[in-house]
Amino acid sequence: MASPRIIMKLTVTAVRKEPGDVLVIDLKHPRKPVLPPFEAGSHVDVHLPEGKVRQYSLCGDPTELSRYTIAVKRENDGRGGSAWIHETIAVGSTLPVSAPRNHFALTPGEGPTLLLAGGIGITPVLAMARALTRQAKPFELHYFTRSRALTPLLPVIEGDLPGGNVRLHFDDETATRQDIAALLANHSAEAQAYYCGPPGFMAAVGRAAEHWPEGTVHFETFQPPEFDGAPPEPFIIELRAGRVVEVSAETTALAALRAAGVPLLASCENGVCGTCECAMLAGQPIHRDSVLSKDARGHRFIPCVSRATGVLKLDL
Repeated sequence: MASPRIIMKLTVTAVRKEPGDVLVIDLKHPRKPVLPPFEAGSHVDVHLPEGKVRQYSLCGDPTELSRYTIAVKRENDGRGGSAWIHETIAVGSTLPVSAPRNHFALTPGEGPTLLLAGGIGITPVLAMARALTRQAKPFELHYFTRSRALTPLLPVIEGDLPGGNVRLHFDDETATRQDIAALLANHSAEAQAYYCGPPGFMAAVGRAAEHWPEGTVHFETFQPPEFDGAPPEPFIIELRAGRVVEVSAETTALAALRAAGVPLLASCENGVCGTCECAMLAGQPIHRDSVLSKDARGHRFIPCVSRATGVLKLDL
């Protein structure tokens, strides 16, 4: 089970609108000059009214801990969190924010690093590019958007990163277009790839990188994966001490465990943050999260969205 996360009441010290309906927000602690440290790829939970919790990547410089910077794209078809932030947040506002967590850690090797971002997926990737620049590590950043006019954080990218490392690809500019499959077709044995963006972009990069060696491709998604529409089936969870918890077709494993008195923490409850992650001892899980790596899926489980067939034994 995930450890409780520190919640800080941070003050909004700067707000600016970016193209693509994106709001960039700077947050500082009202009393402490330094915030908890974070690494490239980290995110924070932002606690909103009515118990809503949303995750946003930290896109600032990890060496600058006097503030956190997040970028929030307004999703008109979303669950209401981004709309509330866009309509409500101003300089002087207070936001409850968690200490950072990282499910998308940058671990560059000896070879080159390929960074790919689609739209608002630039937020964790920008922090990675900054870290690689500071470490003098070889990298290429490929940023895909619909048009230059709708590209958020473009002045920051062009001002903070070496121009020779950045490739901008706009759908409406033929000369800048890049075929993702061709981009990922060839690579050195030591190369690492990191990518983040909307579902269509994620699917395209995932397909194009299937031939890369295991452990060399890393990703983070802001939305849960789409499923085939098959109706959920009931299953059974067996706890460490042998207690049995039944999960009906109409409820989630997380809800069933909580109803049985198992104190699991949770945040997003749609499989993208990893807060409710727990250890799995045996069984046939049906993984529906966007957090666990291929290796982790053999022994970890995300109960807010994932299910199972038959009996699933959890280390709870």
